[in-house]
Amino acid sequence: MAAALRLCFVLALMSAWVSTRASPHGSLRHDHHLWTCPEAEAIVFAGVQRAVAREARMAASLLRLHFHDCFVNGCDASVLLDDTSTFEGEKTAAPNLNSIRGFEVIDAIKEELEAACPENVSCADILAMAARDSVVITGGPSWEVLLGRRDSLTASKAAAESSLPAPTSDISTLISKFKDVGLTQKDLVALSGAHTIGKARCATFSARLMGVQPDSTLQTEYLTSLQKLCSKGFVINNDTLADLDLETPEAFDNHYYANLRSGEGLLKTDQLLYSNGTETTKDWVEFYIQHQPTFFSNFKKSMIKMGNIQLLTGTSGEIRRNCRSINLHSSA
Repeated sequence: MAAALRLCFVLALMSAWVSTRASPHGSLRHDHHLWTCPEAEAIVFAGVQRAVAREARMAASLLRLHFHDCFVNGCDASVLLDDTSTFEGEKTAAPNLNSIRGFEVIDAIKEELEAACPENVSCADILAMAARDSVVITGGPSWEVLLGRRDSLTASKAAAESSLPAPTSDISTLISKFKDVGLTQKDLVALSGAHTIGKARCATFSARLMGVQPDSTLQTEYLTSLQKLCSKGFVINNDTLADLDLETPEAFDNHYYANLRSGEGLLKTDQLLYSNGTETTKDWVEFYIQHQPTFFSNFKKSMIKMGNIQLLTGTSGEIRRNCRSINLHSSA
């Protein structure tokens, strides 16, 4: 009898502790894998750390994967699925083709997790943790990632084509696409700060450089340097890479925003936040130039908010054993 009472008491304490840890964001929780796969976050961090040590650019690529996943039918790892006979995946959609990368890093992390705790950690959760770890490793802020996402059983190239903002979007389109997934102009400016690391292909911004009248928002010397970088004679080399942040391309900081004020935003969608944006977007750019701690704080909040878009939890979807394909017993 006494043993039974003690067991009930322990269970009650555990229930109370769990309730105090419950997330305000749907059914996601910071400690979702605490008992089922306690080493999950350490495995993901180590995998990201190895990848970034091999290639610094990979930090930005992993961060971008999470973004491109969440904007298309929610944070469900649909972006990782290869094409099948029943659906055309998102990897070849225009906003993703020759842009998103890092799949092999996610594959390696998933393989290690499956060896440690099979079918416990979803590919969608791996993307969320890898994005956070990429920021931390490059000197940015850390945050507790809410976990418990499940993976989709399908993907949609058409949805990726329509949902993801293009690097040539105007400000109204950019604001609208963020609003469609529940994100504000404040979130837009904060999340755009992810471009403080990484590179972009000349193909994504070459239209700003050429023609009789190049983009007037580009600072003159910066325009000239980009023209020299991207062109060989009169031919654009689309695959040449340029740093998104001219000053500190491998450090997660607030220099990105100072670049916008000086007319050195690489992508059209970067520069327009300041030069052709709304009063709200311009004000936040100005504020982040002076207040890096606030940028870090707001970036964390916006990342958590983005990571909560249109979730699959509970019994929806599945936990894939291979991030590139649905499990054999599943039916899309």
